[in-house]
Amino acid sequence: MSRSSPYCLLLALAFAAAAPVVPLPGHAQGNQRAYAPEDLWTLSTAEQTRVISLEYREQSSGRTIPNDQLRFYLDQVRLSRWSFSKVKQDIAKSLGNNGGWNPGPGPGPDPGARTIRCESNDGRIRTCQTPWQGQSRLVKQLSSARCTLGQTWFTSRGQVTVTQGCRAEFAAGMGGPGGSGGQQVTIQCESNDGRLRTCGSNLVGRAQLQRQLSNQRCIENRNFGLRNGSVWVNDGCRGVFLAHTRNGGGQGGDYTVTCSSDRGRYTTCAWDARYGAPRLIQQLSNDSCREGYSWGYAARTGLWVNHGCRARFGTR
Repeated sequence: MSRSSPYCLLLALAFAAAAPVVPLPGHAQGNQRAYAPEDLWTLSTAEQTRVISLEYREQSSGRTIPNDQLRFYLDQVRLSRWSFSKVKQDIAKSLGNNGGWNPGPGPGPDPGARTIRCESNDGRIRTCQTPWQGQSRLVKQLSSARCTLGQTWFTSRGQVTVTQGCRAEFAAGMGGPGGSGGQQVTIQCESNDGRLRTCGSNLVGRAQLQRQLSNQRCIENRNFGLRNGSVWVNDGCRGVFLAHTRNGGGQGGDYTVTCSSDRGRYTTCAWDARYGAPRLIQQLSNDSCREGYSWGYAARTGLWVNHGCRARFGTR
């Protein structure tokens, strides 16, 4: 027995040396790592927050992720299905510019620029010149404040205006020789309570989703499209769409927008400011549409309706 004891001790030490080293828990190591599945959307919001915060802390040598940047990532995971790799890459990009999130030069006149950044800091109105001469479309929201066409950002020829904290990247809108029909217009159309809704008139070609406003995904020819000269939405799709009028060239009377105050609620609708202030063309509701009371227009808020007014608006 006395001879076997040293042998057993040596054998145990040999097995211990050959065994793999099991890492200590993150709190014991003093440096947690943000390992996570690629499909972050399968995690709870609390777990997404923990993972993204840890990844930012790891890349930034211990700093805390800014609240608006964290909210942005959570929204992108929920609405756009950003993967863990995508979030990591964006964090690295933000920290690669002197630690600022989505920094960089302001909108410039570089005609070769594919996108420009326009930011409403402290909720102030800002107008940014674009290197393209036509209208613009939103390609990436940078702020936690919502960027909604006709409400917190506006497009006109050669410029973009943002307000109420909207910060985003913009690109040239569709149009030009390749577009269907004539003048490019923007139409905001919303399927409230999952109901079918039509917006606009005298449109041709196809409707292109420029900005989704609903949690329900908008899929062309499934819950939105262009039919009989109008944009249609259904099954909860709410968005801002690009389309073309039947006749191009002028600022004429073909441009109209249908705006509806569903259930008597205050509602804003996208109106192309190039046509000036709108006028009431046709009342479609039983409730009276009276300017200044149940409908109106302001450059900052766009076209609005209230108190059950539903009507078609056109140029003066």
